Amino acid sequence: MKDFYLEILHVDKNCGARYGILHTPHGDVEVPMFMPVGTLATVKTLSPEEVKSLGAGVILSNTYHLHLRPGEDIVAKAGGLHKFMNYDGPILTDSGGFQVFSLAENRKISEEGVVFKSHLNGDRMLFSPETVMDIEEKLGADIIMAFDECIPYPVDEKYVKNSVERTLRWAKRCKEAHKREGQALFGIVQGGEYEEHRKHCAEELAKMDFPGYSIGGTSIGEPKDVFSKMVDYSVKYLPPEKPRYLMGVGSLDFIFEGIEKGVDMFDCVLPTRIARHGALMTSKGRVNIRDAKYKEDFTPLDDECDCYTCKNYTKAYLRHLYVADETFGKRLLSMHNIRFLIHMMEEARKAIKEDRFLEFKEEMLAKYGSKKGF
Repeated sequence: MKDFYLEILHVDKNCGARYGILHTPHGDVEVPMFMPVGTLATVKTLSPEEVKSLGAGVILSNTYHLHLRPGEDIVAKAGGLHKFMNYDGPILTDSGGFQVFSLAENRKISEEGVVFKSHLNGDRMLFSPETVMDIEEKLGADIIMAFDECIPYPVDEKYVKNSVERTLRWAKRCKEAHKREGQALFGIVQGGEYEEHRKHCAEELAKMDFPGYSIGGTSIGEPKDVFSKMVDYSVKYLPPEKPRYLMGVGSLDFIFEGIEKGVDMFDCVLPTRIARHGALMTSKGRVNIRDAKYKEDFTPLDDECDCYTCKNYTKAYLRHLYVADETFGKRLLSMHNIRFLIHMMEEARKAIKEDRFLEFKEEMLAKYGSKKGF
C-alpha cells in the first residue's frame, strides 16, 4: 500500500524502542502512540474535536458493537466511519475476536467461524473471516484486523497449538476475502505463553505479507512476567519494517514494556473507563476524586498536566461533579486521563530519539507507581 507504511526514523541504541511515522490515508502519526477507544463510533462523552485536541492520532471503533448497532450498512450509506462520526484522522477497527472470546458461555467455534448470541437480544450470529471482512470493509477504517481466535489464559498447549493453526487459516481467508483498497489489514499473532507457537504464528503471518501485525491474547489476566514473554516471543519474529500493535494495553507499566521491545501502537478503554468511576492518572500517582479529602481542595487535579481539565478546574469542583453524577464531570475526567497517556507517549518518543528510553521508563514508573492500577 503506497498510502500506508511505517517510516522508522530512530531506534534507541540501548533497547528495541523505536520512533517513527505511520503514514495512513487520513494523515501521518508519530509512533509509539496510544490510541483512544471509541467503541460505538465515539470516545465516550467526548467530541471528535476534543479527542484530536488531546493529541490523538488514530482512534478505534469496534466491529462487533457497530455490527449490532447501527449496522455496517448504515455506516456505509453515511460514507464510512470517518464521515459518520465526523473524524478526519486515521481510524482502526478491530475484528470482534476479543468480544466473541468474552462471550465464552454463548459461543461455539468451528472451522467456518464462531456462532454466538448477541448480548443485546440473544439473536444467533455468525462471525467468520469472510463476514468480518465484509463488515470492516463497509465500515471503511484505515486499519482493520483479521478475524482470529483469542486464546484464553491459562490453557493447555494442545489447545494453543490447534487454535494457532485455526487463526492462521482464518488469516489466510481474511486476506483472500479482503478486496477494498486503501485499507491496511493486520494479521494477529496468537500462541499463548509458548514461544514455539508465537514464533510459528508470527513467521507464518509474515509470509502472508500483511501491511502490519497485531499481538493478541495478552492482558487477559496473565501475570506480568508471562505478559512480557508473550510480547517478546511475538515481536522478535515479526518483520521489523512493519508496524506492530499490542492490543488492549493501557497501563503505563505494560505500555512501557511493549515500547522497550519495539511495539509501535497501543489501545485500551482503561483511561475513559476508570475516569467514569472517578479514578485519575496523575503525576502524583492514582487519584480517586470521590474521596472526601478533595471536598475543599481548590488546587488543580495535576499541576504538571497541560490538559483543559487541569488548566481550568479544581479537585473540589471535579469531586462535586462526580458525586452529583454530572456528565460534564465524566467528560473532564476522561479528557485528563486520555491526555495523560498521550503525553506519556510524547515524552517516550522524545526519550527514544535521545537514546534514553530505559532511563525514562524507570523514572516514570518510579514516579507514577506501576502498582497503582496504571
